[in-house]
Amino acid sequence: MSVNDASNTNTDGTGVSSSQEPDRPARSRVAPALLDEVTQLRLEFTRFMLQYQFAVEEVTTKISILREEFRLLHDYNPIEHVGSRVKSPESIIGKIARKGCDPSFEAIRENITDIAGIRVTCSFTSDVYRLFTMLTTQSDITVLQVKDYIATPKPNGYRSLHALVEVPVFLSDSVERVIVELKFRTIAMNFWASLEHKIYYKYKSTPPPGVLDSLSEAAETAHRLDSLMEDLHREVHAADATLRKRDNRLIPTDEVLERLLSIRTDLDSQNP
Repeated sequence: MSVNDASNTNTDGTGVSSSQEPDRPARSRVAPALLDEVTQLRLEFTRFMLQYQFAVEEVTTKISILREEFRLLHDYNPIEHVGSRVKSPESIIGKIARKGCDPSFEAIRENITDIAGIRVTCSFTSDVYRLFTMLTTQSDITVLQVKDYIATPKPNGYRSLHALVEVPVFLSDSVERVIVELKFRTIAMNFWASLEHKIYYKYKSTPPPGVLDSLSEAAETAHRLDSLMEDLHREVHAADATLRKRDNRLIPTDEVLERLLSIRTDLDSQNP
């Protein structure tokens, strides 16, 4: 019912005019003969999507563990932010159509490798490589591809470390190997990439040459800032590392350590 029909609404508040029948549930667009097939396809597609969601959760859990280890056992935490996403079914279907690939789930898995994505923002460039190595050397992660746009930036100045990894997803009745796209950036790299994305979105295509030149210059400025801030961090960090005090219930106090040493000493004396 449109706004203009409001005057015809019954006083009982049902929103049904005297000349209209009550609204009926929308009919399914699926032909009855195909209903069983579509129901099965929906189940398979949902299972397919869940595998990628579970894969993202597995990898983000690994990153969270490293993050906590750094926070509690090391001098500082190099992980600034972690973001993740799983492409929607609509986005996947759109990409299938653009690429013209086989629409079977097996072919989708092989040809569309960015269904699951995780972006890790680190403090400094050295942290990017350090975290990448720690994560990808774990025994259940298989590295399929690495593209180092930090060592070799794209022509527009884009810098980031990309990797495709494969992780096992343990389901109730099977183990599926699922691909996850990883992107590692510094804060400066991520800021530049976000700005570039907004500019390209605004122009709907390639921006004017002047804007591209400014973007390239900004990329170089961001790179210099990364180097400068990392040097400053090393200088300051080396000076105060011994003064850091960690405050967490998992970290034993001096009193606890003294008691533990005392117990060990007593045991050693009893068992020479």
